[in-house]
Parts: sequence; structure tokens; C-alpha cells
Amino acid sequence: MNNFVNHPIISVDEIIRPTHLEIDLKALAENFSRIKKHVSPAKVMPILKANAYGHGLIRVAQLMEELNADYLGVAVLEEGILLRQIGIKMPILILGGILGNQVPLFLKHNLTITAHSIEKLRQIDETAAQMKTKAKVHLKIDTGLERIGVHYYNAENFLEVSLKCKNIEVEGIFSHFANSESTDLTHAKLQLERFLEVLRFFEKHSLKKPIRHFSNSGAILQLPDANLDMVRPGIMLYGVYPSANVKKTIEVRPALTWKSNVVYFKVIRAGHPVGYGSTWQANHDVRSVTVPVGYGDGYMRSMSGKAEVLLNGKRYPVIGTISMDQIVVNIENDSAYNGDEVILIGSDGKNSITAEELAEWAGTIPYEILTSINTRVPRVYVE
Repeated sequence: MNNFVNHPIISVDEIIRPTHLEIDLKALAENFSRIKKHVSPAKVMPILKANAYGHGLIRVAQLMEELNADYLGVAVLEEGILLRQIGIKMPILILGGILGNQVPLFLKHNLTITAHSIEKLRQIDETAAQMKTKAKVHLKIDTGLERIGVHYYNAENFLEVSLKCKNIEVEGIFSHFANSESTDLTHAKLQLERFLEVLRFFEKHSLKKPIRHFSNSGAILQLPDANLDMVRPGIMLYGVYPSANVKKTIEVRPALTWKSNVVYFKVIRAGHPVGYGSTWQANHDVRSVTVPVGYGDGYMRSMSGKAEVLLNGKRYPVIGTISMDQIVVNIENDSAYNGDEVILIGSDGKNSITAEELAEWAGTIPYEILTSINTRVPRVYVE
């Protein structure tokens, strides 16, 4: 039996579980190509954190390397090490905060480090000296998100210290937007102004500028002045826009379809409640099907009473409370059979269900929907 966690790349013939994701590699490649063309001559760093937004870290990384992306961005050290272990050679930036005792692993695996404080700079420099190597770092400037990074108004001292670190190569410098997907770009433009002011340090000291990067998906779409030397597309790479109101200046299409199959058909009699808590019942007999997916897969319980699926090209409501492993779908007087395909996210004929819809039903954002799809859901890659 396949271990889907440790071996996430499988073929259609190997599918054991009815519930699975189909990832359209052609859609991913087209989205990447459109982004690259739009931001040229800026470089592109696809963001593959959180299992490539649910699409499967390993195969998406391999595709981005095949497409000659300039850099890869992930959130945590373990993601970077995994990519090195499966043979990815291209530069990889770990975007998140680090602990000093992690630095040797960065250097061992040739991973680029986010330096987000003077203390971390010194730890990286000392460790690199001990290991007789040079660390590659990108300096993180906080321009208004208030997570990690040196505040823009304290950045000059940070940059001066970086110049004194003999065992560090400052390859890049970056910040991150808080509101780039908003219709009101006032704060985003203020953040950009702050970042550009920090960058004047290099001109003032006649220094070569490191790679400057700031733009996430929202900024790529709405704030071209922020593209600078490199951009970091995240959710839009996978064909989902960062917000409902963002300007869609680049056409992208979803790469992910979430499928399952009917495993049981029955008639529910009038007055017989469905599911945990007995939250739903009909006043007439209805036909229903059971589908093997639930909140244990990332099909969120908070969608109970709101979610719909596609079956034979038609929308049907999910009834009762979504359980860990199964949902019940009301098909009223229609017919369905064991093995019939059920679409949870994706298209069937003229109808479609989007990640944005699931987010609305769950009271969250599409980012959470995609990244919450559990690793026990197999990923199948199609051209």
C-alpha cells in the first residue's frame, strides 16, 4: 500500500482512495509563464510553502525547476531540506524566522537564510566561520506587517552590521505587504515608500544593490512599481486570486480539482435526522449518497449546512454535520450509483465549485482551504 505522506507522487493507476486531488501541471506551467511575462525583466520566485498551497511540494518544485524559475521560496527549514533530498538544485529561500541552532543545517544543505535581526546576522556569521563556509542571506525589513524583520526606521544599523559580517553574502533584501490585495492601496504604497527609502542606503554608500523583492500575488496584480528585481507569486501561481476584489491583470486558472466517489446510496425517510447532532431532517423521503471525505481531509466542519458538491454535472447540498471521514449528500429524487464521481472543487460540465466558494461557506479565505487539504488525500498529477 502506498504511503501518501512519504510518497505523495503517484499515478492514477495507483489510486486506492476515492478521495484525491488532480493537479493540472499544464495549468501551473501556464500560470507561471503568464506571471513571468507580465513582470519581466524581474525574476520570479514561486512560493511553495505549506505543501505548495496543497498542490504537493515535491512535484511542484520539480516543475518549477523544469520551467527555469529563478528561485524557490518556502516557509520552514524542513521544506527546504526535503527539496534538497529529492534532488532540487536551484536556489531556495527559507522565508520564515530561524533559531540559531538551525543555522548549520542551512549551510549543510545550501539553503538561503532569512536574516531578520542583528543577533541572527551575528549567529549566522559565527556559524559560517566555524564551518569554514559562506552563508547566503536575504535581509528582512519590516515595513508595516509587524511579524519578523528589522523595522524600516532601524534598518540602517542592521545594514551596516551586515557589511561587517565576513562570512555572509548578502544576496537579497526583502519585505512583505500587509494589504496588497485590497482595493485601497494606501498602506501598500506607504510600505513600498518605506522600503525604497531603506534601499537608498546602498546608493549612499556606493554599494551594489542585492536582489530586491517585495511583491506577493496582490502586488504583482495591482502594484507594478513594487516588482523591483524579483517577485514572489503565491496563491495566484495555483490559479486562485488573493481576494475577490483584486484587479485581475493576469489571467490564471485553477490547477487543482478535488474529487471523490459515491460509496453508498440510500433512501432517508421523512423525520429521520442525518449525522452527528441530528441537525438536519426532511419532511419527505429523500434519496442520498455518502461520500468518503470529511474534516479529517480538510473538508471543513464549519461548512456544515452550506456546502454543495457536483454529481453528474449538477449541484447538490451536503446535509447534516460534516464528520471526520464522510459527508451525506441530498439528491432528492435523482439517481446515483456507487462509483459515480463527485466534485468537491472543480468543474463538471457547465457547473463548477471553487476554492473561493468553500472559503465563503467555511467563513475563511481560499488560502486556508487549499493549505488545509490533508496529506492523506493523494495528489495525482496530470498533463
